Amino acid sequence: MSADPERFDGLLMSMAQQCEEAGIHEMLDCIFGFLARKTDFYTGGGKEAAEKIIKDKFISYQQVALKRQKKEREEREETERRRKERAAKKAEEEQKQMEAMKTEPQIKELTDEEAEKLEKELKEENEAEQKNDKETNEDSEKKEEGSESEDEDDKGKMKPNAGNGADLPNYTWTQTLQEIDIRIPFNVTFPVKAKDVIVDFSKRHLKVGLKGHPPVIDGETYKEIKVEESTWCIEDRKDVVINIEKVNKMEWWNKLVMTDPEINTKKVQPENSKLSDLDGETRSMVEKMMYDQRQKELGLPTSDDQKKQDMLKKFMGQHPEMDFSKCKFS
Repeated sequence: MSADPERFDGLLMSMAQQCEEAGIHEMLDCIFGFLARKTDFYTGGGKEAAEKIIKDKFISYQQVALKRQKKEREEREETERRRKERAAKKAEEEQKQMEAMKTEPQIKELTDEEAEKLEKELKEENEAEQKNDKETNEDSEKKEEGSESEDEDDKGKMKPNAGNGADLPNYTWTQTLQEIDIRIPFNVTFPVKAKDVIVDFSKRHLKVGLKGHPPVIDGETYKEIKVEESTWCIEDRKDVVINIEKVNKMEWWNKLVMTDPEINTKKVQPENSKLSDLDGETRSMVEKMMYDQRQKELGLPTSDDQKKQDMLKKFMGQHPEMDFSKCKFS
């Protein structure tokens, strides 16, 4: 093989495009016709020598192609295996969270006298919670007032697309907190194959394009990416689709590469975020809301009801001498 096997790719790609209708047959006709008309390839060393050269080269590059095909297949299978492992792990974690919230409460009975005492304790606790909620709301209002002054900094920034990314002239990208998807449509007259495409990942750099053409993307990424977890494929024989996994899974990117226009991340709409994307406080609140909604649908006590019943159970444990069997509390 030559020192630079790709140095004629631009010329050969141009030839392939012009031979698109008839395909490989026309392209081979051009090559072997050139050898017959302009060289002594067929006659210089005899018929057997020409055939031997062709067979040797065919077998040599066939082995190269088969090895590359095997390597690409193994890489795809390994990527798919890792993807399934991550999905299974996430599903297992979510299942554990759901099961942890399925503690079924038991309704106990209480005397009117003790119920009155317990209601008083609950009332005091609720008043304390309302006070905390009021303070939290006041803090939120102050933050909203401050955000109006920050709008000046957002002037000139793009509004995110429906996928919380950007629609740019040559490509589109979307994002979640964990990963980024990029779609690059190539406007060419031939079906794009893996061998025609250049996709290079590094921790802070991304390069994508067609061989023999200027790259569509070639620059420093906004933040670091997990190279080993990033993949790409070809769709509809013309679009290159790339999946990039972020290193920092708690941050929205305001651009894909540093030369891109900036989007306004304040307008990102994370409707599809998973529980694992959220910080501890927000996650606890969302889990409580989900649990209460499910309990209501099943006709079971909410988390607040459960808290009251836990207090009742504690009270009963402190007074084993009392008979609660005929008492009710609602």
